[in-house]
Formats: sequence, C-alpha cells, structure tokens
Amino acid sequence: MQLSDQDLVRRESLKAIREMGIEPYPHEAFEVNTFSTDIKESFEDEKAGEFENLKLAGRLMSKRGKGKAMFAELQDKKGRIQIYLRRDDICPGEDKSLYNLLIKRHLHLGDFIGIEGFAFRTGMGEITVHVQSFKLLSKTLRTLPVVKKDAEGNVYDAFSDPEQRYRMRYVDLTVNEGVRNVFVTRSRTISAMRSYFDKMGWLEVETPILQPIHGGAAARPFKTHHHSLDIPLYLRIANELYLKKLIVGGYDGVYEIGKMFRNEGMDRTHNPEFTSMEIYVAYRDYQWMMEMTEQCLEAVAESVMGTTKVTAGDNEIDFKGPYPRLTMYEAIEKYTGFDISEMGEEDLRKLCDKLRIEVEPSMGRGKLIDEIFDEKVERNLIQPTFITDYPIEMTPLAKKHRSKEGLVERFELFVNGKEIANAYTELNDPIDQRERFEEQLKLAERGDDEAMAMDEDFLRALEFGMPPAAGLGIGIDRLVMLLTGNKSIQEVLFFPQMRPEKRDTEEEKED
Repeated sequence: MQLSDQDLVRRESLKAIREMGIEPYPHEAFEVNTFSTDIKESFEDEKAGEFENLKLAGRLMSKRGKGKAMFAELQDKKGRIQIYLRRDDICPGEDKSLYNLLIKRHLHLGDFIGIEGFAFRTGMGEITVHVQSFKLLSKTLRTLPVVKKDAEGNVYDAFSDPEQRYRMRYVDLTVNEGVRNVFVTRSRTISAMRSYFDKMGWLEVETPILQPIHGGAAARPFKTHHHSLDIPLYLRIANELYLKKLIVGGYDGVYEIGKMFRNEGMDRTHNPEFTSMEIYVAYRDYQWMMEMTEQCLEAVAESVMGTTKVTAGDNEIDFKGPYPRLTMYEAIEKYTGFDISEMGEEDLRKLCDKLRIEVEPSMGRGKLIDEIFDEKVERNLIQPTFITDYPIEMTPLAKKHRSKEGLVERFELFVNGKEIANAYTELNDPIDQRERFEEQLKLAERGDDEAMAMDEDFLRALEFGMPPAAGLGIGIDRLVMLLTGNKSIQEVLFFPQMRPEKRDTEEEKED
C-alpha cells in the first residue's frame, strides 16, 4: 500500500522527534489511574479538588489552537474527554521545545499520549482535563480516517466501507463509535452464558479442534495433513461426539464454547469459522432442554442488555419464555399448505418443483424436507420459536421419538428468521447409531459431501454405555447479532474471513 503525503509527513516528524532526544516508543510503563467516562460521570464542581493528579492515556483524536494553548480530545478504552494544554504548564522553564516542536508541530491525530492533570469545567460547560505533564507513548505512522459530524450530529466522510472496515478492524475500532461496544456485548454474552452453566454445576471442557474424523454435524470439512503421524486431519465441524464421550466417562454435564469450521458458502449469517456453545447433560431429554434454553437465554439477555427485549431490524424480539412450539411437519403445513408427513422422496421432489425450490439429485428425503423448511418457513419465525420432532433422515445423532414413528426427539430454536440453537434427546443405542451412520455412508456414495462419516471410536464409547442425555448447541455469533441489532455476521466477528487483499502493484497491472 502506497504512503500518502500525510503519512510521509509523519515519518519526517518521527525523525525530528528523535533528533529532539525524545524516544517515540518508550519502554517505561505509564500508570493510568482513571478513565475518560469515569471523570465525566462523577465530576462535580463543588468537589473539583478531588479530581487532581489524574493520569490518563490514549489516542489523540483532535486538536485545535495555534498559540500558547490548545484544546484536544483524548480517546481511551472507555470513551473520549477534552483536554487542555498550555505551554507554560507543560514547559515551566525557559525551554519550550516540548510544546512548540513536539505538541504543536509533530504530534498528530492517532498518536498515543499519557497525561497528568486535574479536571475542571470550561465556560462552555464541558468537563475537561487541564494537562500539567505530558508524554508521547507511541507515534503513529499512518493517518487515521477522520470521521466528521455536521451541526446536527450527522456523520459524514466516515470510515464506512464494509470491506475496509473488516480488513482493518483496528482502524474501525478506533474511529467508529459504537463498534467497540458490539464486541464488549459479545464478550459479556459469553461470560453470562458461562456463568449460568457454572452455577448449574456443569463443567467447561476443551476437546480437539484437529480431528481424524469429521463428525457431529452434516457439513463439508476443511482437510489438512499431519506429517509426523502421516494421517489426514479435519478442522472440527462440531465437538458433539467428543463431548458425549465425556458423558460416557462419568460427567453429568459438560459444555464447550469454541470455534467450529465448515468449508461452505459465506453470506450475512455464515462464516467458515464461527463460535458455538455445545452442552450435554445426563439424565435429561429434549423437553427439559427446551425449558433450560428459555431460562438461559432470558438470563443472558437480562444480564447483558438489562432487559429481555432487543431490537433486530424492524422487529422487537422478546427472549422471555415460554416460547411457542411447532413440529417440523406442522410448521411446513402452516406456511406451505402441504402435509408432507407421509411423503416419500419422489413426492417431495415433485413438491419442491411445484414450490420452485431447487434441489440436487444427491439429496435424500431429509435434505429435501430441510430445503422446503429453509425456503418457505424459516423467514416467518420472528419471535423465539421451537421447531420440534424432526424426520429421522434429517438427524443421524438424535434418539427416535418415543411415540411418533419416523421422527426423532429434536428441536431447533429460530429467532428473527434464523436458527440459533439445535438440540436432541441424544441417541445412546450403539446398534441404532451404527445403522444411522451406515445410512449416511449411502448418502455420501450418492455424492452428498456433507454426509457424516463412520466413527468407530464413538460407537465403541456408546457400547461401553452412555446414560440418557440431552444436548444443545447455540450459535454465539447469531445470538450476538440479535443482541446488538446487527444484520451481518461480519459485524460481530473481529476478523471475518475475506479474499486476499489486492496490493497496489497488482491493481496497477490490471489497469
């Protein structure tokens, strides 16, 4: 990337600063004792004497003034505050070079500085820190985008191009107010969920990311090779089978929050690398798990947002339970008018054709039903809604329904037209499980590259005995999208996957 004229000026300033005998990247720590918003929220005029010896550090985001004094704006991790710099305060002796050369001439927007001073209120009523000592902490060599506002507060000339924002998230976080708060909410969401599970006495664990068999979900994996073992390995598409092995081993409840990887398409709700929470609890079933899911999400929303109600686009979503429940067949009939409960594969293909849904020859009955649901039902499920009792062909790892032939005990939770959670009464019959895997192998032979592989070690674990159990997976990224009102998954990932960036030399060749 070519340097702008402004960037070249910064490099000249770097040389000049060093010639002044000032280290632009000092080693010494700078001890911060307060933050911008803490001062603004607690300052009282009659107690101004308590706001002395304040030490703050952060980026310089604006400066104005040409004489012996200037106002500037400091941005730290919590927000921004105005600061006031006067030459005679910072340079009380004869030598005024620190102010005249460094601060006035060679200090640029984006530079990290440390200040010490006291707080006061200006004649305009703005709480400000009067700087008594100043230190350059880090010199920036690239120019930050300047986000400007008009008199009405409307933002213009902003760093708003999504591709640039995602590629340079470090700039996005610096100049766009509110972006950092999205990721604070993300962190708090994970913490709140973890706290809920820990209070229930369930154990957080870690399972392998590199796996010899891609299992636990129907998805296309990323494949690699381990040279020392000379075996192929896959980035996990799910951690389900390993977690269930721990239930076999004697734990009553285990959960894991971590990255999953699926070599599939990308859109506003899919990224090849995503964060999932999976939990398995012994001696429970999917009916119990539905109630726990309601309670958990209600608690998370209250903890993170202070309310169970959040705004997602044009919709107000309420996470307070209980949530409506529809079976898969009921939902499809409600939104298409067709009862598919007795339809075989050929009839489903004809229905897909009638509904103008494109399908592949490799798709079996389960995939065809899934396509109909995705195309005709999903977008209608705005408030949290459980879809239950799936056809057995769609779910190789769930237990057969206790009273409905051809179905399994499974639910998915849909919110704002997207699935955010998936759960089963777990299949713990090793013979039934082997038969399900064999059916998946037949689908793979027909060309279904998302079909599950046979996992002999998992089958062996089941043969040693797994107690009755319920399992649940929640998509953390989609949940955070809902809580923050974002429509794109890229907005809630620090560094979403993107195509390689074109360099200037490549662009010049194309021109």
